[in-house]
Amino acid sequence: MKNWQKIRRNPKLKQSLLVRERVIDAIRAFFKSRNFLEVETPLLVKRPGAEPYLNLFETTLELPDGSSQPGYLLTSPEYAMKKLLAAGLGSIFQICKSFRNKESLGGTHNPEFTILEFYQVEVNYEELMGVFEVMILAIAEATGVENGQLIYQGKTYDLVKPYPRFSVAELFTKYLDLSADELLDLAALRAKAISLGYDLSGLDSLATDFAWEELYNQLFLNEIESRLVDFTQPVIVYDYPAPQAALARKKQTDPRFAERFEVYLAGMELGNAFGELIDAKEQRQRLEADLDLRRQLGKKDQEVDYDFIESLEAGLPECSGMAVGVDRLVMLFADETEIDQVLFFPASEIFIDEATTPGVK
Repeated sequence: MKNWQKIRRNPKLKQSLLVRERVIDAIRAFFKSRNFLEVETPLLVKRPGAEPYLNLFETTLELPDGSSQPGYLLTSPEYAMKKLLAAGLGSIFQICKSFRNKESLGGTHNPEFTILEFYQVEVNYEELMGVFEVMILAIAEATGVENGQLIYQGKTYDLVKPYPRFSVAELFTKYLDLSADELLDLAALRAKAISLGYDLSGLDSLATDFAWEELYNQLFLNEIESRLVDFTQPVIVYDYPAPQAALARKKQTDPRFAERFEVYLAGMELGNAFGELIDAKEQRQRLEADLDLRRQLGKKDQEVDYDFIESLEAGLPECSGMAVGVDRLVMLFADETEIDQVLFFPASEIFIDEATTPGVK
C-alpha cells in the first residue's frame, strides 16, 4: 500500500507528513529574520563533486544539434553556493534536493533527500554551532515543542542550549582509550581494532592513507557514533582529522585536525559543518587527492570543477557553512523512526513496491 493510500486511512501518518511544512516554514523564517538571502542552484550539473565514497546518479544531456555530454544529479549544492559567496551575495541559505546513489532505502536514508545548506560570512565554525542551537529551538517552537523539551520515541531530549561538545580526539580517548597521536597512527588503530575483534584481512592490500581512513571510519561508526545515542541533548562533535574534511580549513593551532563539526541527536547525524577553506591552491590539491582516491576505489571518474577553484581565487569571504538533513529533522519532530513515514513518496515504494505489484512491469 502506498503512502497516498495510507493517508486516507491513517490520520497519524497524515499529521507526520505535514510536519515537514512546519519545519521548512520555520527554517525559512529563521534565516529570513537574520537577513540571509535565499538562493537556488542547479540540481543537474556537469561536475558533481570529488567525494571519494559517494556514488553518483548519472544521466545524459542531449542537445538539439545531436551532441551530448554526461550530466549528474548533485550530491550537495556546496560548490554552486560558494561561487555565489565569491560573487558577493553575503550570508545565504538554500533548501533543496540532493541525490546519492547506492543508499539504503528506508531507515534514515533515501537516495533523494531534502537538505538545508547555509553559509554565514564573518563567523567561525564555533560561532556556527551557536547558530544551529538557536535554529533547532526555533523549529521546536514552530512544531509545538514546549520549553525545548522534545519527546521522541518516549524519551525526552533537552534542546535548550548549550549542547555538550566533544572533539573527535576526546571521544577516541573516552571510548577507545587512544590519544590524539594514536588516533592519527595507523599501527595504533590497527592494534585497537584487533583487540576488539575486527576482521582486518583486507587491510594489507590498501595504501597507508586509505587503510588509516578505513580503520578510522569503522572505529568511529561502531565504537563512538553508536554511543552518542545515550545523550539526552544534541551532541556536537568537532575537530575531525584533516583527511576527514576536504573542504574545511585546518586548525591553526593543530593542522592535523580540521574545523569541522557534526551534530547528533537520538542516534541520528543531523548536520555537517565546516570553517570553510578559502585557499584556492590548497583546495585544488585536496580535490585532486580525493579524485585520485575515487579512482582507487573504482568509483566513477570525475574532474576538478575549475570554475569552483576560480571562484576561490577571486576571493571567498571568511565564512562557515553547514548542511542539515531536513528529512531527519522532520523525523524527530514528527516522532517517527522511519524516513518513509515523513516522505510523501519514498523511494522504497516507488522502486520496490511497484516492482512487486501485480501487473507492474
